Amino acid sequence: MIILVALEDELTKEDLNGLQIEYMGVGKINAAIKTTEVIRNHSPELIINYGTAGSLNKDISGLVEATNFYQRDMDASPLGIKVGETPFEDSFKIHFGRDGLSCGTGDSFVTNTPELITDLVDMEAYAIAKICKTNDIDFRCFKYISDQADDNASQDWKENVARGKKLFIKKIQDIYE
Repeated sequence: MIILVALEDELTKEDLNGLQIEYMGVGKINAAIKTTEVIRNHSPELIINYGTAGSLNKDISGLVEATNFYQRDMDASPLGIKVGETPFEDSFKIHFGRDGLSCGTGDSFVTNTPELITDLVDMEAYAIAKICKTNDIDFRCFKYISDQADDNASQDWKENVARGKKLFIKKIQDIYE
């Protein structure tokens, strides 16, 4: 098992001594590079992503698990394709067989409602999920709701970026120890 985190502010290696934590940076490209590197160098059976996310639903808060992943900034609509669908691919949702929330990943920090509506918005999970699915590696994704993806999102994220780590640590201990 390897845990991928965008930023050390979200979770430090000392927070989960004994477990392998890798930092990938922000965005889909950084996530794709690090996920590919981790698979090539370690051949994990499970990759876990932990980080922060904005919620598009005011009733969603705390630590949640996302299990359905969409690429919210894929826009080939001039070709008659719906936003979120990658041209010439059979499926635009990536799913790992567990119940959970939907997460729309894009390379923009969300401060208003995006065209593709999902429960959560983040900047890395879809890339990790797609690479895991392509390589037949199990994937779990836990997000701490740092903001409501609105006009206050950037300030809320700055205030809340590190607040979910205790909940995540407890979740990992409950599941895997």
